[in-house]
Amino acid sequence: MVQIDTSVSSGIKKIAEQVADISSFHGYQDTAYYLPISYAISGSGIDSNQVAQQVFEATHQSPLVGAEILLACRGAVDGPPYTGFIEDSVIRKLGYTLVDGSILGLALIVGNPLKADYAAAICRELQEKLMLTFLAGGVVESLTSAGVKVGLDLRLVPLGKDSLGAVYFADILARVAMMFGGVAAGDAHRLVAYATERAKAFAIAFPGMTNEEMAFIDGLRVLGIPIIHAGGYEGKDWTQADPTEIVKTGMELRGIRVQVTSIPIPMACSPAFEGKAIRKEEMYAEFGGTRSPAFELLRVRDAHEVTDGKVTVIGPEIDAIQKKSAAPLGIIVEVAGKAMKKEFEPVLERRIHNFINYGEGSWHSAQRDQIWVRVSEDAVAQGLKIADLGKLLAAKFRMDFPTLLDAVQVTILTDRDQVLAAQKEAEFIYSERDERIAGMKDEDVTLYYSCTLCQTFAPNHVCVLTPERPALCGALTWLDGKTAYEMSPSGANQPIEKGTLINEEAGEYEGVNRFVRQASHGEVERCVLYSIMDAPMTCCGCFEAVAMILPETNGIMIVSREYKGETPSGMTFSTLAGTIGGGAQTPGFIGISKGYILSDRFIQAEGGLARIVWMPLVVKEELEKKLREKIDSAGLSGLYEKIADETIATDIEGLLSFLTSVDHPALSMAPLL
Repeated sequence: MVQIDTSVSSGIKKIAEQVADISSFHGYQDTAYYLPISYAISGSGIDSNQVAQQVFEATHQSPLVGAEILLACRGAVDGPPYTGFIEDSVIRKLGYTLVDGSILGLALIVGNPLKADYAAAICRELQEKLMLTFLAGGVVESLTSAGVKVGLDLRLVPLGKDSLGAVYFADILARVAMMFGGVAAGDAHRLVAYATERAKAFAIAFPGMTNEEMAFIDGLRVLGIPIIHAGGYEGKDWTQADPTEIVKTGMELRGIRVQVTSIPIPMACSPAFEGKAIRKEEMYAEFGGTRSPAFELLRVRDAHEVTDGKVTVIGPEIDAIQKKSAAPLGIIVEVAGKAMKKEFEPVLERRIHNFINYGEGSWHSAQRDQIWVRVSEDAVAQGLKIADLGKLLAAKFRMDFPTLLDAVQVTILTDRDQVLAAQKEAEFIYSERDERIAGMKDEDVTLYYSCTLCQTFAPNHVCVLTPERPALCGALTWLDGKTAYEMSPSGANQPIEKGTLINEEAGEYEGVNRFVRQASHGEVERCVLYSIMDAPMTCCGCFEAVAMILPETNGIMIVSREYKGETPSGMTFSTLAGTIGGGAQTPGFIGISKGYILSDRFIQAEGGLARIVWMPLVVKEELEKKLREKIDSAGLSGLYEKIADETIATDIEGLLSFLTSVDHPALSMAPLL
């Protein structure tokens, strides 16, 4: 039995001795937050061993700070499958899943479990209960020896070979507080309050940790993280629980509530599997993509036309499909419900993508008649049938929309002729839908919609969704907001009366200002929808890209989170994003979705597309076709070639030289400042 008090005390002393002896320093890469825990607590960016020692002393030899310094000083990271430090861009990408309900909390597992099956059962339960789980120490090898797949895409994240790798977990908590929560570096009291109140996290400790590792894990309690164990430890304020109740205990201590209903099919189902891929060598068969026809369609029907839970397969079942082949597929979901409307069809239809990806052995990409589906060889070996995909869809639609849907039935077509015939009807329906929303303008509606999902982490952030401005995360449109409100009137998407027009060119309305003032708890007085300079929309942290002014060029640059290189601003995306998140309103900077670049309302107050002087090549090429069309329709022919990227310049001098040589229109526009 390990005495926690004695081990922690000894561990703190050993950490202090090792920090005092460091002679070289290796920081983290791809972050704007130096060593995040130390930075959040002290406000000092550690960039040398001297500063590291000073910060450690200034924070009263905090085991959190000390362990982070020691881990950073190692320099090299463990090889695959271990992630090591997780960069800022990945955390921002996770941002939306942390607030949309697909992740309910965070769990950390450290140490060396005595039985691999025991650890595997805990991890499977955490996956099923919508937890994002981080692993450090012998638990990783234990899981892999039991055949459990790990990785960020499976929500079982292996941080490091030893339990001190749990430092990377605390790094994430610190950055979430600074990125999304508006916690200023150095405000230790607010960091603790934020982590305690908003970061729904707990840790599970197995035996076998060193004293230094135990000291760090115990230090997590300062952040409101309870430590739970199933035996092997004695004393201190760690919580002991029965092995079969350890996950339940952790969730109850953090107030995490989830109701999980199993689906009677021969594969596990959870949002934890949504990010996984099924590689070609792992698949049993695939459908769609470029190799066979495939489509999906959701239709609302009268109640008498839908038999709840009915699943029909028309065509060959999986055992009649040649292994490794590409087969045709049609997925038709028919729903009925008193509150269901035709306008909801496309929004619900997109959930087919999510739900099929929830299957441990099924994978789905794209939408409509562009879908690509795979089922794994392992899942088929366990008895998975095509009909089981229908059962999964029927069950998940009823579970997730209980007040909207009274009945769901699914028909899956695998007969080629049937698929081709039904696909023609589906394509006609897709066109009808597109015509209903194509060309919709902001002035055509009297209501905009809010999105405050991210207030889970950024308490004062408010997105305003308009027909011509999607959410900055890129995940929601005005139509999504409207539909979400009708489906859940008390949810995060609320109607906003535009009210009296104040400034048409800038997009300012009395009603929008009034709503944003109230929804931001009085922190934001005005929100100008089409401006980057005057009271722009707030930023939470999970934006797809950042637009910022470059005063020397009289224009703006755009940088997306995928791009890790240098920019003419002198800041990487991570550094730049770190200055404007957390619900901040920062004139000259806006977080945006990439889709907003193609909107006629894009920074309309400052001149729109003509102001863009630089963007990464990856974004430029992704948007090329539609961006060229927008440029031509705006009468700016030739502008596409005049927008620089990293192959032309990554410093302001080189950019100015290029812009002058091509006579970029921004140079002769009205001054931004």
